[in-house]
Amino acid sequence: MGTPSLWAVLVLTVALAGLSAPRAAHGQPNFIVVLADDVGWGDLGANWAETKETPHLDELAAEGMRFVDFHSAASTCSPSRASLLTGRLGARNGVTHNFAVTSVGGLPLNETTLAEVLREAGYSTGAIGKWHLGHHGRHHPSFRGFDYYFGIPYSHDMGCTDTPGYNLPPCPPCPRHGEAARVARKDCYTEVALPLFKNVTIVQQPVNLSSLAARYAEEAARFIRRASGSGRPFFLYLALAHMHVPLEVPPLPPASGRGIYGAALSEMDALVGRIKQVADSHGKGNTLLWFAGDNGPWAQKCELAGRLGPFLGAWQRQRGGSSAKQTTWEGGHRVPALAYWPGRIPAKRTSRALLSTLDIFPTLVALAGAALPPNRRFDGLDVSPVLFGWSDVGHKVLLHPNSGAAGKDGEIETLRLAQYKAFYTTGGAMACDGSIGPAEHHQPPLIFNLDRDIQEQEPLAMASREYQAVLPAISRAYAQALEDIATDNVSLADYSQDPAAMPCCNAQHVACRCRAPGSRAAVLDRRTGRRATRLCL
Repeated sequence: MGTPSLWAVLVLTVALAGLSAPRAAHGQPNFIVVLADDVGWGDLGANWAETKETPHLDELAAEGMRFVDFHSAASTCSPSRASLLTGRLGARNGVTHNFAVTSVGGLPLNETTLAEVLREAGYSTGAIGKWHLGHHGRHHPSFRGFDYYFGIPYSHDMGCTDTPGYNLPPCPPCPRHGEAARVARKDCYTEVALPLFKNVTIVQQPVNLSSLAARYAEEAARFIRRASGSGRPFFLYLALAHMHVPLEVPPLPPASGRGIYGAALSEMDALVGRIKQVADSHGKGNTLLWFAGDNGPWAQKCELAGRLGPFLGAWQRQRGGSSAKQTTWEGGHRVPALAYWPGRIPAKRTSRALLSTLDIFPTLVALAGAALPPNRRFDGLDVSPVLFGWSDVGHKVLLHPNSGAAGKDGEIETLRLAQYKAFYTTGGAMACDGSIGPAEHHQPPLIFNLDRDIQEQEPLAMASREYQAVLPAISRAYAQALEDIATDNVSLADYSQDPAAMPCCNAQHVACRCRAPGSRAAVLDRRTGRRATRLCL
């Protein structure tokens, strides 16, 4: 069985000796993990009173547990998702920054995913939505433990469509035959259309973004129904397109005050509400539904970005740049999170335990009665005692890796110890006004007391008694964490790129268009992982 990280000590105790996490009444429980993209902590009404577009998520919070000190494992897409599915930081699993459309590699094949562990334990496994952990060859989700996959291989703005939705700056639709060549536009993909996969087959290219949310909801509902009818427990990983940039959705009435973003948020909320309804109708009390964000809002998208709530990163904002996505400020990695399991998780409960998406892997593995993969260490904890209301203590130390704004990607230069947060490097991502906060290195570190300064506005004075008292503990924890990673079995991701790795339904057509959905769709050979004649994988 895998050994826990030496520095990550779980102080979760249960008063009654021999008390163990409850299992579902008829065996192993079902699991649904819903991961929202670039959602802000303040985008849930249960967290932030100004938000009015999330009645279903607010109901989920009222009927389950709301986590207010919950963090993504990284502040950008691929590293965050890799950590959720492995229980290990990018410094261990090798995924330190995002994969590209032309990426040859992905999450290293020697890393074991949550889906692989659960499938071995008898689960039906499905992934629906955004993958972004490699799409070429055996990095595709169909080879990473998922019996079923339906979705797009990366972010939905990483390919052109005929229904581009909303973006800042706006991107043009895909080119067609006979159109004059376009001048390339920065941050827009105009040459290859966004593909939609069903297992290893491209079923639509370009994707129709206006119907994507409805298709995800229907596919998720179908998977739940089929899995429930099979007599086997199931694990559904639903990685939403929302809220990265809004899909093509009708604006809300002006009274809503949030326009396009508000409409997209409302659409996401309704989607989650439907999944909850379907899960309840197929064995209420037998399914754990865990909702979380992959990182904070994408501030450079201005009015198309989410709400930070109180986590402003004021110290950084005074120096330029954003303190949200890609940064190690609270707005970059503190995310909304809810857990719902009728009859198991107490209703109307708010947890202040320091938790992370890293904890999803070991917690679900324990609840399934399975074992952690051997010969590696984990950054996540089994937090089932918190879920079941037996404790409200989580991580003593939590590490926040560099995620694009400053420092080398994936390196650990920010950590949390109880209420204290120490920065050895700071920097701001691109803000709405185009500014970028310069990287600054701090030795000794900047230290904030989040209990008093949730906005991260004023670091402790280095000469103060409080700073001098906590600095030795922070220095020890930091040194132990780096040593623990250095002595672990660490993987290395392949970030090489090749245009031939782009998913392409028909390379003879402009933007790789399919002639029609389903017509001679390209298929990846499951046995070899080699690309078929009509699909560049």
